[in-house]
Amino acid sequence: MSFWQRLFKRKKETEIETEDEPVMHLIIGLGNPEGRYKGTRHNIGFEVINKMAFDHNIPVNKNKHRGILGMGNLAGKPVALIKPLTYMNRSGDCVRAALDFYKLTPSDIIVIVDDVNLPVGEIRIRERGSAGGQNGLKDIIARLGTEEFTRIRVGIGSKPPSWKMSDYVLSKFLKEEHDDMIDGITKAGDAALKIVKDGASAAMNQFNKKGVGNDK
Repeated sequence: MSFWQRLFKRKKETEIETEDEPVMHLIIGLGNPEGRYKGTRHNIGFEVINKMAFDHNIPVNKNKHRGILGMGNLAGKPVALIKPLTYMNRSGDCVRAALDFYKLTPSDIIVIVDDVNLPVGEIRIRERGSAGGQNGLKDIIARLGTEEFTRIRVGIGSKPPSWKMSDYVLSKFLKEEHDDMIDGITKAGDAALKIVKDGASAAMNQFNKKGVGNDK
């Protein structure tokens, strides 16, 4: 069974699309469009959105707000799942457009992003903080004018000393990392659901592993 078959084998849940209901949360997974980036470390946010879309039966197929969007319910609350099409370094353009359209505040968004400071597959939830060198987060902070938004960082492992960072984040996961990445993608999606249902503090208590990563 391939990596992708294993990732998408969990049974779908039945959810109801909510086109006419006001969106309460934006869940944004960061990455780069184009097929050549599929499966790369930098695109882990896209894969979390794909997994959530599958698990909760939310089609993510509408081209809106400079991204690909799907609307549905999580824990009985209307949400929008978004994959920006603006490329990683301009992620803020999509986030700003969606935020303005739905008349939400930064506290209503959840950003899912790769992190080289976490072991492969580990996740870390923060309610605020600096970009920590992640260019997608850096652009979102610049466009929103605040660091006060929830983010789920998904570990992609440390860069080997001989590698350039740009080459590393655009590399694909090794076969021996697949189990950890399936776990990380699944946990990140479950953490986003927990945030929508019970809030970021409850999610941090459940999912954050003490002593792992930096508190950026």
